[in-house]
Amino acid sequence: MAVTATRKKSALDSSNRRGAAQVSVADMPLPEGYTARVDLPKGYRPKAKAKAKAKGEYMSAEHQEYFRRKLIIWRQELVEESQQTIDNLKEEVRDVGDEAERATRETENSLELRTRDRYRKLISKIDKALRRIEDGLYGYCEETDEEIGIERLEARPIASLCLDAQERWEHRQRLIGE
Repeated sequence: MAVTATRKKSALDSSNRRGAAQVSVADMPLPEGYTARVDLPKGYRPKAKAKAKAKGEYMSAEHQEYFRRKLIIWRQELVEESQQTIDNLKEEVRDVGDEAERATRETENSLELRTRDRYRKLISKIDKALRRIEDGLYGYCEETDEEIGIERLEARPIASLCLDAQERWEHRQRLIGE
């Protein structure tokens, strides 16, 4: 059985696409071992900055719980997929097929392992974001202490830099790379 680099549809994938059925993280069950710290209303989504200011402060307890849940669920999905890859690699028969078939299988396995390595790095970033929630720093730029913004965090919950700081970082990386 060859391992393929296809990724199962995540519950979070459908909640992030425009026009897709909007499933709120507030409506998803937390993985075993995690408990909610704040009860979120059914269908809860944090509002954009202007609306959030009117109803509550930026990174309120509800906002933090929403993003905490989103990160925990995302992390759990990545761990499950990684475990599935390990199980598939263990079950794979190694002595079947000709050289071309074995080469194809090795290429697929290599691609899958690179994908899982990216997942490992992503899990590390998710853990860092969860620590920032614990420390009360989540949602604020690591470089400038400015608000990152609800919309940016909704699109990239592991963001640790505001847009301006991110652009400066990317510019520095391009200069170093040249």
